[in-house]
Amino acid sequence: MQKLLIVIPAYNEEGSIERVVDNLIENYPQYDYVVVNDGSRDSTAAICRRRGYRLIDLPVNLGLAGAFQTGLRYAAEHGYDCAMQFDGDGQHLPQYIAPMLEELENGADIVIGSRFITVLKPRTLRMLGSYLISWAIRLTTGRAICDPTSGMRMFNRRLLTEFAQNLNYGPEPDTISYLIKNGAVVKEVQVEMAERTAGESYLNFARSVEYMIKMGLSILLIQWFRKRDVSRPYPERSL
Repeated sequence: MQKLLIVIPAYNEEGSIERVVDNLIENYPQYDYVVVNDGSRDSTAAICRRRGYRLIDLPVNLGLAGAFQTGLRYAAEHGYDCAMQFDGDGQHLPQYIAPMLEELENGADIVIGSRFITVLKPRTLRMLGSYLISWAIRLTTGRAICDPTSGMRMFNRRLLTEFAQNLNYGPEPDTISYLIKNGAVVKEVQVEMAERTAGESYLNFARSVEYMIKMGLSILLIQWFRKRDVSRPYPERSL
């Protein structure tokens, strides 16, 4: 089995971080993890320190892209074969790690935990953005991605290294679309996700609309002008 690092970006997740990490420690000890506290204003970092969790404590809020990239830099420097984005709010379920890892070991570069492979996507206002982003990706790459906004993603060594050393690589659908255009093999695995039980989601209605527009424009227009740098090997150090 490849050596996997579960990267858990956490911003103001004091109500759920203990449950998420304890579940991994107790029931999935075969996987390593690191919590990246993204400048939380609550007691997220204090809980992690008190519980002895593996923690990277950022002094300021960098946002999801910065926090996730921090975790991937850690993975690259410590020689992990692959890394996974795993939310600290409890919505991602660890029983799907193994089938996602199997797809990665079978040759995928990126594996997405998708809610909508065997389950129909609801025709709701909330899902409108997902429909439009899926359409934009298919239009520009020819590849159908059922759940492009899923944050449950796994990356092989080559891709985690690329994310670690490029500042404009956010863990978002536009980057996935860009990488597909550049030959990345992306697979999806059917998963279920739990409802958030603590804290509040950053994406309210207004921000969701803004996000949808931003991602759509980026996929349709901006991604054609990105430059890809894969020439620099990433230095490793032993654990």
